[in-house]
Amino acid sequence: MAARKDIDGSASVPAFYGNELRWKREAAGLTLQRMLEGSFYGASYLSEIERGQRRMPLDLARHVDRVLETDGFFARRCEDVRKSRTHLHAPYFQDALELEAQARDIEEWNPMLLPGPLQLEPYIREIIHAFNPKDDEPTVERKIAARRARAWVFEEAEGPVSWVVLHESILRNPIVPGAIMAEQLEHVAAVARRRHYVPQVIPCNAGAYPFMMGSTLLMTFSDGPPVVYTEGMYSGQLIDDPGIVEQYQDAYNRLRAAALPPKVSLKMIEDAAEDYGNGNDARRLERRLLAD
Repeated sequence: MAARKDIDGSASVPAFYGNELRWKREAAGLTLQRMLEGSFYGASYLSEIERGQRRMPLDLARHVDRVLETDGFFARRCEDVRKSRTHLHAPYFQDALELEAQARDIEEWNPMLLPGPLQLEPYIREIIHAFNPKDDEPTVERKIAARRARAWVFEEAEGPVSWVVLHESILRNPIVPGAIMAEQLEHVAAVARRRHYVPQVIPCNAGAYPFMMGSTLLMTFSDGPPVVYTEGMYSGQLIDDPGIVEQYQDAYNRLRAAALPPKVSLKMIEDAAEDYGNGNDARRLERRLLAD
């Protein structure tokens, strides 16, 4: 048997509590599987927590406290670990960001913007200036780098299976100059052509449909229950209640049914990119509005 690699509990707050968890579990004579009996989580999930690679959810912390009889120790420490996860992403996005790295499948909807991992630097810069106009240039550069670091979600083959529904207005209302918008949409289409995610577009004349307000991220996992993350301009919420998550999933299925088929959607994205590149976007929008 290979020697067990010790955890450096001084490396971070999550590593410290992960080390403490493993010590107490092994002192109780429990395997990872035995520790998790009666919970919804898998052994690999708990192993990552013990290695400081994943934050322990509150419901799992309470389960651990019951099994190990630790008088609420791990539940009380959840907030300490959460606060330690400093990042250039918004604080309310931290939990969703951590789960994104572990997701098996991701389904995303945004009525106004392209998904963050598909955004290129100029597009990201415009969003940051609009949402956080007081940020200085070094902060903006760090935020751009942090967002581009998430590109693997859609761009790399080993990323999760992803399905993205976009509103047509994202293609028709550029937030960057035409030539840059063309490059951005060409990138979106190129990633889709490599089959790293499936795009669908809700047309402007679709009428009423679910998720008409706010962005939504649905994530499923191999070793844990699914979750939903919803976000407004300066706030976000992670939802793990099974009944509510199921409602969101049903609504997302209806959203996909209201959207154009993937091949038609991809062609629409490519056509929009071509129009921006040729300077024809204004005329195309005028024709579309007249047709509607």
